[in-house]
Amino acid sequence: MYEADDKMISIIRDNYDILQGLGCFGINLGFGDKTVREVCEDQNVDTYTFLAVVNFTINGYKDLDDADKLSIPTLLHYLEASHEYFLNFKLPHIRKELEEALDEKDNLARLIMKLYDEYAHSIQNHMKYEEKTVFPYVIALQEGKADGTYDIDTFSKHHGQTDVKLRELKNIILKYLPSDLLHNNKLTAALYNIYNCETWLGQHAEVEDHIFIPAIRRMERKMKQSDVSAKISNMIYQNPNSNETLSDREKDVVISVVQGMTNKEIADHLCISINTVITHRRNIARKLQIHSPAGLTIYAIVNNLVDITSVKL
Repeated sequence: MYEADDKMISIIRDNYDILQGLGCFGINLGFGDKTVREVCEDQNVDTYTFLAVVNFTINGYKDLDDADKLSIPTLLHYLEASHEYFLNFKLPHIRKELEEALDEKDNLARLIMKLYDEYAHSIQNHMKYEEKTVFPYVIALQEGKADGTYDIDTFSKHHGQTDVKLRELKNIILKYLPSDLLHNNKLTAALYNIYNCETWLGQHAEVEDHIFIPAIRRMERKMKQSDVSAKISNMIYQNPNSNETLSDREKDVVISVVQGMTNKEIADHLCISINTVITHRRNIARKLQIHSPAGLTIYAIVNNLVDITSVKL
């Protein structure tokens, strides 16, 4: 696994395929013998996120030591720039190579170009959907303005591989083109780029599936928890009597009630009598004007007596 203090040039020497990824992160060449951390800091790229993507695409390393450290803006920039590279450079470049390698008067050649154009169109639709729907949603989520009618799982359920036509095209060229064309250097170069395109697209989809989508799910969960806490807080502080202080023992009783204990279980747990538990609960209800276990649960969450993540809401 590569780390922040490794030389950037060493990673590239080991894995020249990441050269495409450097441009998508916005990292320019000419960084000398600087470390990954130094290069990323110089070029305003989040080091942790860069290494997460590099280690995943190179070594399949998925276990992040602190997933919350991932930079969503860096991930978005990487994905958006990847789309730009693929749609505006890679696909047109391969098409031009195929045009130069094939005889446009040949019926089979025209069918190959048609198949390629269908593939390119499907990829364009897939990526444009992400740019028009998914990426704006994530930006709104970061700003706390996300539409509650959409979530990242909606995207995930329909996020499948889109390279079936590319594999078909590759196989047709290999299996069915006349032998004289198979020795055409331009066609060989185009075929090599198709293979490379297939690999790149697979890596791109896996970064979305295993890094991007889980990161957005974490953002959504945090936002939902914050929304619940805010709503609960508003409910509590609308009650003018809710600020009356509870004693430490009364707080212990509240926590026990939230945990689902009966009066007898509370008495045994706190080593007091059942009558004392009843007296405490009566005083709690009087002070807070809250009489139900559900209401006490809300009070306990807002006042940090229990963790909201441990409570089934």
